[in-house]
Order: sequence, then structure tokens, then C-alpha cells
Amino acid sequence: MTSVLVVDDSQFMRTVIGNILADHGYEVYRASNGERAVEAVREHSPDIVTMDVQMPEMDGIEAVDRIMTEYPTRILMLSAHTEDGADATLRALASGAIDFLEKPSGEVSTDIAGLEDRLIDAITAVEDAHVASLARSRTAASARRVAGGVETPTGTSSRSADPADMRDDRRSSTWSDATADEDRTYLEHPTIVIGASTGGPKVIERLLCSLPLDLDARVLIIQHMPPEFTVRLAKRLDDRCAYRVKEADDGDRISGGEVLVAHGDRHMVVAHSVAGRSKVRLTDDDPVNGVRPSIDVTMESVAETVEQPVVGIALTGMGKDGAAGIRAIKDAGGTTIAQDEGTSPVFGIPRQAIATGAVDHVLPAERITDGVLDSLSTEVTTHG
Repeated sequence: MTSVLVVDDSQFMRTVIGNILADHGYEVYRASNGERAVEAVREHSPDIVTMDVQMPEMDGIEAVDRIMTEYPTRILMLSAHTEDGADATLRALASGAIDFLEKPSGEVSTDIAGLEDRLIDAITAVEDAHVASLARSRTAASARRVAGGVETPTGTSSRSADPADMRDDRRSSTWSDATADEDRTYLEHPTIVIGASTGGPKVIERLLCSLPLDLDARVLIIQHMPPEFTVRLAKRLDDRCAYRVKEADDGDRISGGEVLVAHGDRHMVVAHSVAGRSKVRLTDDDPVNGVRPSIDVTMESVAETVEQPVVGIALTGMGKDGAAGIRAIKDAGGTTIAQDEGTSPVFGIPRQAIATGAVDHVLPAERITDGVLDSLSTEVTTHG
């Protein structure tokens, strides 16, 4: 029997969530704060943890960090529908939580029972996640020093620094030692399209922050998330990476060194592209593959409108969204990369992309930057 530890400072929430899970055949444990959650994980070794974000004594972020460091476990965050809740959830995802589910009406959600189907679907997806990949991701993340509450590349201090001032310092550094010391020249006007779902934010952050600015790429990111989370994801990436990042607005133009994150609940289409500058449109068209924004929609529009060089990347996530887009980019002459199974918390999206036969390189998360730079270099360097 699959066991779930329900962590929430509200007894009401612990009872309702626990009863839903018990009714669906899960063995349920409960904890009222982060400190007790760490103790319960140590004692019961649950298969899954549902973790509230805001709690007394030890909040969910610190608890995730402790658990993923000491006892790597599948963690699903339960997040309040607020700006602070979104920021905290993204921090928890960066620490190793797999996914999140929004509480429908704040910290104490009296209508949580109405989310029964979504809760069980999220638990089912998390249940299939690879714990080993989470441990590896946490180990890699721990190599980054936390200075003044901001994660930075090793050897770079951000204490008391404003993010805008920090950006210039980050222009000459990356998080990938394999790429930082190489004397490369790159193809002109490259475009990189990154698609991800469950488990994606921390991989996206690592990948984007390791891209050198002299690559001068246009980067489009499609992460399956609701609107209030995609805007906070864009802000987090902008604070931490050398590239300038924003959530996409209808009519935005993107040039080299810039990144657009697809707006939650809207498709992002590249409508026009010329001379290293692209224009995007946002649409309210029906979901594709059951999701909006859809990776396929953006990738297919890139294949139709953007001149080479283009790199399409399929990262961790559940479902088949992105497979058709990867095929379209490959057919248009682009390079395609999929994250490997060993480092993908959920291998659905990469697996479906690989099954098309259109993926050029299957790489672990820590090697994807090298794959991108090799494909966009005027002289290719092969990494063993």
C-alpha cells in the first residue's frame, strides 16, 4: 500500500486531505509542521509527502530542504493562491519538491474536497516519480552557495546586492564548469525552445542560468503552470540568470539574450521572425494535449516561422505534449534534445519525444547545456 504523509498546520486540512487519500486506498500519516514532518519521514519512510507551504516553527520550504537532503522523498506542495504562495512554492520546487497543487481558497480551504480528482491525479503523477533523480538534483543544487537568500553560482557573492546590479556579474559566469572555460564562437541568431511539466522548474533554472550571454540566444520556455505561477517563475529566473526573463505578453518581441516564459493558461505562438528578432502572440485557443500553454503549439510555430539555428528541448514532465513539436523542429532542420530517464523525475514528455525518432541527443540534466552549446557552436566540441 502506498503511504502518504499529510503535512499542514490546519487540523481541518489534515483531516480532509487525509480522508480523501484514505478513501482512495492510501495509508495516511499526518504532521502539523515542518519539524514534525521531518521526524515523521524519518520514522515512517512514506512514499509521498503532501507539504503545506506556510507553517509555524518550520515552514514547508525548510522542511523540503531538510527532507531532500536527509531522506529524498516524493513531495507534492499544497500552495495558497497568492503571490507569496507562488514564490514559496517555486523555492520548494528548486529544493527538490516534484510538483504542486493550488489550494482553492487560501491556507485553510473549506472547499478542498471539491479538488478530490485533482488531488488524486497529482498524487498518482508524483507516485511515479523517480526518487533517485530527485536525490541527484538535490546534490547538484547543494553545490550552489546561498548568499543573502539568493542562490548564486559557486564563487559569486550576492549578499546585499540588488538583482539588477548582479546581472552584469553573471554575464561572464555560468553554472556549468564544462562550458565556462571554453573559447567558443556561436552561430548567429539562435533560438532555443524549452518545454517541461512536472519537475521542470529546477531543471529549467539550472539550464537557463548556465547559458553564456555571448551565445545571444532567444529562449522560449513553456512550463505547464497556472498564470500566477508563470509570472513568478519568470521573475525568479530573471533574478538568478544573466538572460533577461519575463512572462510573455501578447505582441512581445524577443531578441538575443532575452527569454519569454509562456503565460499560464494561454498558448504562445511565434507569429513573425526576422533578423534575429521574433514576435509572439498569445491565444485562448482550446487546450492541446489537454494543456494550455502547450509545448507543441509553440514548437510548431517556431518550426514554421523561425530560421535556423533552432534547438528544441523536451524536459521532465507527464504526458505527451512536446512530441509533435520536437518532430516539427527536427523536420525543419533544427536540433532536438530530450532529458534522459535517469535525471527526469517524470519521464513522460521526454519518453514520448524520443519515441518519435526525432530526438538527436538524449542527455542527463547536467549535460543538456553542453548539448545545446555543441549544436550552436561554429566548431563542435564533443564531451565524453
